[in-house]
Amino acid sequence: MPATTIPATTAVKTSPASTPLKALMPLPVAVLASAIAGVAMVLASPAIGWWPLTFVSVTLLLSALVGRRATIAALLGFTYGAVFYGLLLAWVGAFLGPLPRIALTTLEALLSGIGAVLIALAYRWTARTPRRSFAQITLVPMLIGGLWTTGELLAGSWPYGGFPWARLGMTQVNGPLAEVASWTGVTGLSFLCAVIAAAVLQWLRGGGLRFCLGLLPAIVLVGILIVTPQFPTTSNGTFRIGWVQGNGPAGYFDRKQQGDLLAGQTAASAPLFGRPMDLLVWPEGSVDSDPLRNPATQTVLNQISSAAGAPLLANAATTRNGQTFNTSMLWTPDKVSPQLYDKRNPVPFGEYVPDRWLYGKLAPDLVGLIQREYTPGRTPSVVTVGNTTIGLAICFDVIFDPVLWDGARNGAQVYVFQTNNADFRGTDENLQQLAFARMRAIETGRSVINISTAGTSQAIDPTGKTIATAPAGAASAKLTTVNLRTGLTPAVILGPWLSLLIPCGTIAALIVTVTRSHRRPSLPTRLISSS
Repeated sequence: MPATTIPATTAVKTSPASTPLKALMPLPVAVLASAIAGVAMVLASPAIGWWPLTFVSVTLLLSALVGRRATIAALLGFTYGAVFYGLLLAWVGAFLGPLPRIALTTLEALLSGIGAVLIALAYRWTARTPRRSFAQITLVPMLIGGLWTTGELLAGSWPYGGFPWARLGMTQVNGPLAEVASWTGVTGLSFLCAVIAAAVLQWLRGGGLRFCLGLLPAIVLVGILIVTPQFPTTSNGTFRIGWVQGNGPAGYFDRKQQGDLLAGQTAASAPLFGRPMDLLVWPEGSVDSDPLRNPATQTVLNQISSAAGAPLLANAATTRNGQTFNTSMLWTPDKVSPQLYDKRNPVPFGEYVPDRWLYGKLAPDLVGLIQREYTPGRTPSVVTVGNTTIGLAICFDVIFDPVLWDGARNGAQVYVFQTNNADFRGTDENLQQLAFARMRAIETGRSVINISTAGTSQAIDPTGKTIATAPAGAASAKLTTVNLRTGLTPAVILGPWLSLLIPCGTIAALIVTVTRSHRRPSLPTRLISSS
């Protein structure tokens, strides 16, 4: 009887993690896709404002990052950031030339690269879960949305106070999701936009049209956001505001003599004199001498307020206790000291030079042009006229959430944003800033007067709709009756918590993901016969 051959068996452990996550596109295509994503985000942002391209841009960039090593992800993120910020912030170079624009663009692009690395790693660490699982179509998009929003918060707070100018939420000011900002704030809206884009990508990765169920989370989320109305605030009467765009020589390099700005604003205000109003508003930099120290200027402001028959909200550089502030002041023709608000967030390299000892060596000619060193203000961002409380923000203050939240918590019933855009004439800077003003109206449920030295200035109702406009490059005086509102929106109440919970929750989720991805699973054994 022939001997029976018993086949040997070899136990081989297989792991889904042993197969690397594949990239969705070749590297050259991914680089091109990242650049196209940057262009699409510029088109989605004000002043063009094609808001649906936000979702196209984010989805395209995320697609390029799937399956990438950290170094390649950094390159793709940097490419996106360089294109996006390089185009969006073209106006930065209008003031001091190309060097500040290149520096700011490079910094923001580097931050984009760091964020891209974390997103690529998150895709890699979650790759072991089946692509059509609940976790892939719901939890992974939330993790990616959290990483994107955390990147926005980082760029908005660091370095030197940050520059929260480019945010997904702000691209939606012209779209059907804008009203959601009254519930979640701009940060929460950015998170939701990123989640939607990431959910669409997960559906495509899971099979696209062959996996219709995978699109359900994105459809449900979009549907909920579209039907969500703006949070209602309570009407509390009306308030009549005169606002004057003097169009004077307010630019840093404009030819002017001291007093020219004050004279220009005075002349432009004349058509409003004798007309009933509750407040007269001038823009940032409207007074070119310190009214707190100059008796002649005090006399002029007293005359203006008397002629208007109302308090004057003006702005000037003031010096107190050896420090210089960008100050808005409520001026009345009496002996009572004016109410003051000092700008919370002076612009680095514009209104002061951080680490001047260092940058003075690197770019002495540019740094030497910036003589003033504004001190950040600590005063509440409100003033009161009778029983009406007015929330304030000076120029780039409007992009910093806490300034607006503090105003609402201190009882603001209407907002006045004073700005000086004269250095950016002919660029999109003013229109991008106006988008912030409109979104702040929606977010807080308050009317807004956004008044510029050179335009464009606008009056905005609590729904974000523009109700009056002063065109750029022309002197203009308007009188607008605005609605006063009371009550805090969820955005104001929850905004600070979301700004903390989103990054903390994202970091915690990322730690759990890393831990699970490196844990040795109980793997099936496959028998392989050998002859």
